[in-house]
Amino acid sequence: AGLRSGLGLSQCVAGRASGVAAVTGMASEELAVKLQRRLDIGDEQPGSEPESGSGCEQGAEEKSVTAAADNELSAKLLRRGEINEGSNEPQQPSLRVFNPHTEFKEFSRKQLRDMEGMFRRYDAGKDGFIDLMELKLMMEKLEAPQTHLGLKNMIKEVDEDFDGKLSFREFLLIFRKAAAGELAEDSGLHVLAQLSEIDVSTEGVKGAKTFFEAKLMAISDANRFEQEIKEEQEEKKKQAEQKKQKQAAFKELQSAFK
Repeated sequence: AGLRSGLGLSQCVAGRASGVAAVTGMASEELAVKLQRRLDIGDEQPGSEPESGSGCEQGAEEKSVTAAADNELSAKLLRRGEINEGSNEPQQPSLRVFNPHTEFKEFSRKQLRDMEGMFRRYDAGKDGFIDLMELKLMMEKLEAPQTHLGLKNMIKEVDEDFDGKLSFREFLLIFRKAAAGELAEDSGLHVLAQLSEIDVSTEGVKGAKTFFEAKLMAISDANRFEQEIKEEQEEKKKQAEQKKQKQAAFKELQSAFK
């Protein structure tokens, strides 16, 4: 009985060993195929023609996307290296408190309110940022969908702190660049500014030809700012008065039915 038990155990161990060997052989064979494939790709000559035109186009597109990703990664690594060496300071303008009315004086209070409303509308996460997916949804709502790479390029053009998303300040930079004519007509940001229905046409100090013209325009901007505040206050008073009149009319109507 002991001998039979020993033989059975030996057969079991041998069966398991053969199974492991078979799995190991399959893994080794699969690895060998992948390595051979990699060698075949490396041995291909640059001048060799692909089997079909679609393959060539696909390869060119993949190379373009890879090159763009490599450039972006290189820029981030270089930036990180400069910060670590102390030769460059980290920039985080999105985290600092700023007053849009004083920093973006070229826009009126109404324009800034419209921009803030648009920003909050597409900030689905309510975290104070518009990330890539939220920007994708925004462009789709504006009926101007962009590719993944196009969306990344849109953010990159105004992303001052390299966090891969748009703060409200960076969002305002889009309209500043649009008003200054600094955006290419075929760029995604130019399309966004056009389709946002926010009028960014402005006659700011930047366009003045002389110092005196600039000074006069600066004074005019200050007066315009004060005038806008007065108009807002008058509008609020008007709305409050209309509300009182409606309440009085409603009470009078109620008393008529008693």
